[in-house]
Amino acid sequence: MERNAMILYPLVHNLTISHGRAAEILGIGKWELIELYDSLGFPYLNQTPEELDEELNAYRELKEKDQ
Repeated sequence: MERNAMILYPLVHNLTISHGRAAEILGIGKWELIELYDSLGFPYLNQTPEELDEELNAYRELKEKDQ
């Protein structure tokens, strides 16, 4: 399973296929695949904490403008 998941990982990483499609090919659930990749050191979310903070701040600014 791990070997086949690793073969598919470059396609998932460059967005050629989704996690869901890769999981379907492997015959497992999407979250099972995400957990497998995570256990192998490939996190589902690959943003830095700083990038997440920037997105949250942008969201808050947009929300304030709408009010």
